[in-house]
Amino acid sequence: MLQGPFFIPMKRFSLLIILLAVLSCRKENTADNSLSPAYPDYFPAPVYQFNNNTVNKDRFELGKKLFFDPVLSLDSTISCAKCHAQVHAFADHNVSLSAGINGLLGTRNSPSITNMIWSPTFMWDGGVNHIEVFSVAPITNHVEMGESMLSVIRKLNNITAYRTAFKKAYNIDEITDQAMLRALTAYMSMIISAGSKYDEYRQGKTSLSASELDGLNLFRQKCAGCHSEPLFTDYSYKNNGLDSVFNDLGRETITTNSNDRGKFKVPSLRNVELTYPYMHDGRFWSLREVLDHYSNGIVISPSLDASLQHSIPMTIQEKERIIEFLKTLTDWNLVSDQMFNK
Repeated sequence: MLQGPFFIPMKRFSLLIILLAVLSCRKENTADNSLSPAYPDYFPAPVYQFNNNTVNKDRFELGKKLFFDPVLSLDSTISCAKCHAQVHAFADHNVSLSAGINGLLGTRNSPSITNMIWSPTFMWDGGVNHIEVFSVAPITNHVEMGESMLSVIRKLNNITAYRTAFKKAYNIDEITDQAMLRALTAYMSMIISAGSKYDEYRQGKTSLSASELDGLNLFRQKCAGCHSEPLFTDYSYKNNGLDSVFNDLGRETITTNSNDRGKFKVPSLRNVELTYPYMHDGRFWSLREVLDHYSNGIVISPSLDASLQHSIPMTIQEKERIIEFLKTLTDWNLVSDQMFNK
């Protein structure tokens, strides 16, 4: 569910993030069992480096097994996949807040986990600073999966099939938390959304309709300042005018800086048609509601982003065109790819 707030201190993990050279395609080599992520040449280089966790079929399949296994939760009822479903582009099943162990509800909406290798930080508040420790947050959150890492590793070591799989994937006789987290990363790092109609348009494989092109141009004028192409996020944290009083402090929870009050990560708009409801708390159920908020629903507060001080003027027709374009970001190939199925 990955809602937070959850902070992983950098000193504790001492994990270095270095820009990775572009990997041109996802492919499987039958000789060395290797896999590599596929994305277009107009994508930037990923943030995540694979040097210590080269993806191969064994590691990917192990990570997938872990991703779908509720054994990672305290009562063996909640898996990663429960709140990050492929059919919804790896977001939750169109609910505002996700249910964890014992039916407890979190406080934030579960976002899509596609294209994670480009993200420098994770969670709505940026409380996790590396993809390889990302999964610690939901596993140990008392509302979500409610487990401890020590207990999870103990359970996995007591399952012969897992010990065999980890031996094959990482050549270890005893499962460790590092190996488990890297296996999950091997699976999640391959969940790349780059096969939408927009991508086919960028590659010259198809054309956008007149209204979709109009929507793209309007999007670039009114939305791209935060949701920049081709990933449709700039990975920044902004107060987008939802409230004046904050029950959730957002980024301030991590930085303790009052200037960050009410700031949340700018989400990617890829597959936004499938990932409703929207905002960190899932308050808006349609794209029209979202655009109405930006045109006439902005709430002024001290940390409101400067670009929203005067809202974003849009006519009804302009909103319709922008929504029409946003639907070209739906990656039907990803949501039907058998590679990611259980």
